[in-house]
Amino acid sequence: MSNRPNHPVQIPAERVRLEGTLSIPQNPQGIVLFAHGSGSSRHSPRNRAVAQALYDANLAALLMDLLTPEEEEIDQQTRHFRFNINLLASRLINATDWLMQQPETSMLRAGYFGASTGAGAALVAAARRAEVIYAVVSRGGRPDLAGPALAQVCAPTLLIVGGHDPQVIALNQQALTQLRGEKKLVIVPGATHLFEEPGTLEEVARLARDWFLRHLPAADQRPFPPLQPEEPQASQTP
Repeated sequence: MSNRPNHPVQIPAERVRLEGTLSIPQNPQGIVLFAHGSGSSRHSPRNRAVAQALYDANLAALLMDLLTPEEEEIDQQTRHFRFNINLLASRLINATDWLMQQPETSMLRAGYFGASTGAGAALVAAARRAEVIYAVVSRGGRPDLAGPALAQVCAPTLLIVGGHDPQVIALNQQALTQLRGEKKLVIVPGATHLFEEPGTLEEVARLARDWFLRHLPAADQRPFPPLQPEEPQASQTP
């Protein structure tokens, strides 16, 4: 596995600037923006491991902080920001719009990878930026926090949950029924909420990589997939 070149970036988001790291391979097939979960940051080892797997598959990645250091400090004391899904989604939209203006990334199709509460924010942002977001992956996520926006998500959505995370499985099953486009729920056997068990995070990375490679081809290879309601799907990895 190669090491990703991490380029520090600052992303304007209304009155603040957010810190991020951008990694772009030589021939990128798309770009994935990461929305981390409660109490985490762009330095999350789990998200960095997934970003590495995507980079090795020629997918660019943007890992970013959704909160400023000052907001993060407040949140550690009050938890005021971590469940503010509209704020987190707006920050993700700011980053998406910023990427679409950069010469290196403006022509790339984009997707979101959301973890925990970040998954809810990613789905809200995907509904609001349906014209540029082509795939969403949730890891141990709270898609239910997206609320009514679930029914407005056009992007193909993959929900990944650990087999030993029953409450989150139930929430994801409920959210799956509300998604209208292409969708899939995969339960990783033996995994708890943080996918800390041997091999489970690697399985998440493989599933995410395959989903993004399927749905983020070069812009001239395939038109945007139409919105086609389907019956809910659920599967378990072998």
